[in-house]
Amino acid sequence: MDRKIIAALRENGRATYAELGRTIGLSASSVHERVGKLEAAGIITGYHAVVNPGSVGLGVTALVGIQPTDTAENDELADALADLPEVESCYAVAGDEAFVVKVRVSTVDELERSLGRLRRIPGVARTRTTVVLSTRFEGRPNNSEIGAGGA
Repeated sequence: MDRKIIAALRENGRATYAELGRTIGLSASSVHERVGKLEAAGIITGYHAVVNPGSVGLGVTALVGIQPTDTAENDELADALADLPEVESCYAVAGDEAFVVKVRVSTVDELERSLGRLRRIPGVARTRTTVVLSTRFEGRPNNSEIGAGGA
């Protein structure tokens, strides 16, 4: 049942407990109790609105690979990346690069300034930038494992 609740919330995070209950076949109070337990256990970590970046003035998206210096500390580098408001996501990755970050800014000129700020972070040796031309899909729920099997 918990997997079904999670899948339903990933599809519609604004669903009421009554709506969730009807969808998965439980009472609203049972759903409320289970959701509370999922939140307390850290399985559900939050709820958020999905916003069209272009509609809020963030029309340029880039993926930036970051190769650290030999002496860089990954935790310190990640903390410094978190201080840049234009860095939306940060992934630790395998390979030559230690991190790949998603940057969203308003213009290509702002991307250039952002890359300059990023390159000045202590521990950054090199960057590799890929500008996103269009987004086919993003942030979709992956319910392949959640929907499989029992509770």
